[in-house]
Amino acid sequence: MDKIFSGISKFQKSVYPKNEELFHKLAGGQSPEALFITCADSRVDPMMITQTEPGDLFICRNAGNIIPPHVPDAGGVTATIEYAIGALNIEHIVVCGHTDCGAMKGAMDRDSLADFPHVRAWLGFSEAAVKIVNERDTNASEEERLNALIEENVLLQLTHVRTHPFVASRLAAGLLELHAWVYDIKSGTIKAYDSESGYFREITRAKGNAEFPKGNCPIHDHAD
Repeated sequence: MDKIFSGISKFQKSVYPKNEELFHKLAGGQSPEALFITCADSRVDPMMITQTEPGDLFICRNAGNIIPPHVPDAGGVTATIEYAIGALNIEHIVVCGHTDCGAMKGAMDRDSLADFPHVRAWLGFSEAAVKIVNERDTNASEEERLNALIEENVLLQLTHVRTHPFVASRLAAGLLELHAWVYDIKSGTIKAYDSESGYFREITRAKGNAEFPKGNCPIHDHAD
């Protein structure tokens, strides 16, 4: 914890004073541009990889960047989506997976998670993606199958998010865009799913080069 406490001290002495105006503004409310749903993995920092500031992203994190399909019962991810869309009028939802994802490794072999029953159950929301990869990529190496699953899981979760009433309504009205991303930890690059070509393509400086048109649905018959 020493590093964490030292960081707090550094923030209060150096970072906050340089950004005092921003924090005073944020004290009055928030108006983030995007709901950023990503993995809880400690190696993934949404604000660092997007170079955004506090107040820009409404962030939701969990093992495997999973979005359960909508059900009437309360749930943390569901409540976050509902608030982001209904109260904050978010116009973009980004689901961002990442390379070397431990959750997806677990999803590939859920029987190995007998000692982690809640994790095992949670990863059931990725089961359809696992089945797609197992059926499609029979001759692929284990690493290739993992990378394919990481991409397929992101697309599956965007399929799930469309079942949420607030999301479905905004998509139908053309007021919401969905984005499927995969962050490569080693290279620092981010790939976005291009719904026209069916491929994940590296995001470049060209604005919007690999994004969903408004209201468009991700598909699962992409090539890799």
